[in-house]
Amino acid sequence: MTRHICIVTAVHAPSAPFLQDAYKSLSAQELPDDWEWHWVIQEDGRTDAVAPHVPDDTRVTFRQGRPGGPGVARTIALAQAEGEYVKVLDADDQLAPGALARDVAALEGDRTIGWATSRVLDHLPDGSTVGFAEDPDHGPIERGAVLDHWTANDFRAPVHPATLFVRRDLLVALGGWMALPASEDTGLLLALNSVSRGWFSAEVGLLYRKWEGQVTGQAAHVDAAERRARMAVVEERARALASMRWHHPGLG
Repeated sequence: MTRHICIVTAVHAPSAPFLQDAYKSLSAQELPDDWEWHWVIQEDGRTDAVAPHVPDDTRVTFRQGRPGGPGVARTIALAQAEGEYVKVLDADDQLAPGALARDVAALEGDRTIGWATSRVLDHLPDGSTVGFAEDPDHGPIERGAVLDHWTANDFRAPVHPATLFVRRDLLVALGGWMALPASEDTGLLLALNSVSRGWFSAEVGLLYRKWEGQVTGQAAHVDAAERRARMAVVEERARALASMRWHHPGLG
C-alpha cells in the first residue's frame, strides 16, 4: 500500500516565481519504497499571477482562496492533504537532498516523536549560504524544551518552524497554524512541543531564501507592539496546553 506525505505551501504573487526552484528540490527527494508525496500549493488570495508558475505535475494541486496570511493558507490547504504526514515548504525555500527521507525515518522509527525539524542554511541573494552556530544536538527534543529556550532567548526558537514535518492528526488536533499576522508557524511549533516530543536533524534540511520581498523582511513584521502581542498569545497557548497535560494517544 502506498503511503503519502502532503507537502503544504502557501504562496502569494511576489513569491510565485520561486515555485519552480522549490519544485526542483522536491522532485529530487528520494523516498523509501511505497512512499509518495503530494504537493498542495495554496494561494493566499485570488490573482492571475501565481498559476503560471505552478508546475505541471499530477502530484501537484493548486488552490486559491481569500487572503488571510500564510497560516490561513496552509491550514485551508489541509482540506486537500492526503496521508499521515504533513511537510511545510514555503514557496521561496528549497528542500536539501535527503530531507524528506530523514523526516520519515525519524517519525517512523519512534512513535513517541510527533514532529521533526532540521538544520537550516540561509540562502543569500548572491547564492552563498550561511548556517547557525547554536543549533541543538542531533536527536530528540523533549516536551517543553522549545518553550524554555524561546522565553530565555528573546522569543527565538532553537529550531526553525519552516522545516516542520508533523503527524497530520496531531497537526489537525491543534487547529493547524495560529491565526496571527506573523509568527503563526512559531506558535504551532511551541504548541506541538507542549504536547509531544520532537526531533532535530543536524543535517541540512532546508535552504531558507533571503530576498527583498519576503514577508519576514517587512517593517510590519518587527513592529514592537504587535510583536509583544504575538509573543504573548503564543506563550499563553503553549503554557495552557502544557498545563492541561493533553497528549496524542499514540505518542505516550
